[in-house]
Amino acid sequence: MEIKPEDIKFEEALKRIEEIVKKLENGESSLEEALKLYEEGIYLIKLCEKMLNQARERVEIILKEGEGFKLEPLDESN
Repeated sequence: MEIKPEDIKFEEALKRIEEIVKKLENGESSLEEALKLYEEGIYLIKLCEKMLNQARERVEIILKEGEGFKLEPLDESN
């Protein structure tokens, strides 16, 4: 099963990692299946790390572009 980075969202990848960990922890997988699960898990972890780094970079850009602007609190009375 090949997962393309553009086909999966961060939350989906994280959920799949959790599923893989549970399967590996129960110890009922064959060696071949365990290796495939481990390989998929490592791939997904690296993918999540890449997504988090991209999000961090976007936040840094947004913050940098916003320098010099004073943000006012929202008026919640409306």
